[in-house]
Amino acid sequence: MTDERIHKSLWTTSAPGRSFGVLPGDMTVDVVVIGGGIAGLTTAWLLKRAGKRVAVVEMNRLLTGQTGQTTAHLTELLDTPYSTLLSDFGEKGARMAAASSRASIEQIASIIEELGIDCGFQRVPLFRYAETESELRELREEVEAAKEVGLLARFVEDVPLPYPVKGALRLEDQALFHPRQYLLALAERLVGDGCHIFEETRAVEIRDGVPCRVVTDHGTIIAEDVVEATTTPLNRVFLHTKLYPYRTYAVAAPLERPLEAGLYYDSQDPYHYIRTQRIDGVDHLIVGGEDHKVGSEEDTDKHFQALEAYTQRRFPVGPISHRWSGQVIEPADGLAYIGRNSASRHTWVATGFSGTGMTWGTLAGMILTDLILGRQNPYAALYDATRVKVKAGAKDFIQENADVAFRFVADRLSRPDARKLSEVAPGEGKILEVDGQKVAVYRETGGACHAVSPVCTHLGCHVHWNNAERSWDCPCHGARYSPTGKVLNGPAVKDLASRRLAPEATEAQPSDGDER
Repeated sequence: MTDERIHKSLWTTSAPGRSFGVLPGDMTVDVVVIGGGIAGLTTAWLLKRAGKRVAVVEMNRLLTGQTGQTTAHLTELLDTPYSTLLSDFGEKGARMAAASSRASIEQIASIIEELGIDCGFQRVPLFRYAETESELRELREEVEAAKEVGLLARFVEDVPLPYPVKGALRLEDQALFHPRQYLLALAERLVGDGCHIFEETRAVEIRDGVPCRVVTDHGTIIAEDVVEATTTPLNRVFLHTKLYPYRTYAVAAPLERPLEAGLYYDSQDPYHYIRTQRIDGVDHLIVGGEDHKVGSEEDTDKHFQALEAYTQRRFPVGPISHRWSGQVIEPADGLAYIGRNSASRHTWVATGFSGTGMTWGTLAGMILTDLILGRQNPYAALYDATRVKVKAGAKDFIQENADVAFRFVADRLSRPDARKLSEVAPGEGKILEVDGQKVAVYRETGGACHAVSPVCTHLGCHVHWNNAERSWDCPCHGARYSPTGKVLNGPAVKDLASRRLAPEATEAQPSDGDER
């Protein structure tokens, strides 16, 4: 298997899609949805079903962003423990969080049944298990908290894993599916009756008003409402202080012996998440984990290596067939931000989905559709995007934003990675100092070099090289760029500025397939 294929997710390689084309020019619709992942497509579909004309604009190809990098767990068990939610949001708030997650799973099930989508949807149990005595004590507390908020949870000692554990929280009636098959089917049915999907169309500016205007690199769309269903919204400075970007990793391999279908989570820190998926008649195991702050580590390949070793040591699998990474946006207080954006009248946001993007992405579509249509939604107040919970997540809020301030200054004062172009190996990126200015340099395997400014176009922090994904990553708010400076992940909307190098540095011809 080639390196190019192994760095694609299991979903991307098993469900090819069709091209929807770019925005052909200026147009007018009722609602513009920015972002073609699960939140964007769900919102667009529910709005179309309610009679709205909707245009979805996606910066890249449909479902190649974070939805394409998911491990697709449909669960009521959130990354934030229910014991924490009970403390921070009270019993009513924690119960609403649980109920909203259940409503999201049932919304997906309803759409699948309504449209007859073949995506392997399956109801399965979830196991959150402990392997040490300290993990077991915390787990028992979470079992009681889960029961208190109304989940069908219980403590069990038997877990269908090929290694012993001390016990587990078992949660009934969770689900798994093939997210790309589900969403491609949704996209096919979305187009028509005044609704559109435009790929490779980058939104660069939102002008809130009556009407709103979304300026893209292919034209301007006028609409009554705008939904930002991206990983992180465009240039919303205050909201970004409540969002913390992390990288997460996943590997997949064919199973050599059966494993009971289910969702499995260990209690390590960071934890591992495990599930099965049948692809073309072959059962695969998917294992994710090894989370870390975006841009905080250059040797990201070690996380893939650790995940592969964990998988092969514990499970009966063949050779690793796929490995990929994704962007996880952690919210300050443990719940997603869904609703009207600060200081806006008709601009709506959906972000901070943590590790439960499939359920919260679907929930975002449900909440935002109701709000745009002027209907009451029982969960809207809980997920209000403008909320500030002083108590909840205060420690993380201070620490994360202090880290942003530190990185902004420290990276400007730090020494460059290298002094000479000759120190940049093929396939590698380094920060050099050229004529007294720092330059981010990437060398292709064929020898040609590309130089860009290391200054992130979002808020000016300096990017760091990511060796496993061959990207420039910003440690402040999670923007990511290709080796040649093209935007891969927001909140940035502008590419890194090009920088000139001496002619001899660019003499070699580029080789095919270098840039990912």
